[in-house]
Amino acid sequence: PGGGTRYPASIETVTNRLHYIKMRGNELFKVAVRSMEEISRQVLDDLRMSPNDIDLFIPHQANQRITEAVAERLGLPPEKVYSNIHRVGNTSSASIPIALDECVRAGRVKPGDLLMMASFGAGVTFGAAILRW
Repeated sequence: PGGGTRYPASIETVTNRLHYIKMRGNELFKVAVRSMEEISRQVLDDLRMSPNDIDLFIPHQANQRITEAVAERLGLPPEKVYSNIHRVGNTSSASIPIALDECVRAGRVKPGDLLMMASFGAGVTFGAAILRW
């Protein structure tokens, strides 16, 4: 449920509280963390690399807790993880490009650095990439 065209506002939908958007945040958190870790490990394995090879991890900026949990599961120290969510919020599909631009402008990315980016999004899709700068 969640209103919109599927459950347009009516006496019945309001009485039955069907007009609210519902999100199962705890489930989404678990799926996001597990998916981002798994896809990151898969891309690392495909390239015969380990998290230790990564100079900077730039994850999708959905939620600070997700970022920290994924980084911890990958064994990445905080100094190798970029986060800007506290300042710009969740910018959806633009979060990684914005974060990468900020890292470049701030001098956090040097020629030859290995960057790992991982994301998840609508429809429970996810992906990761490793880029040598």
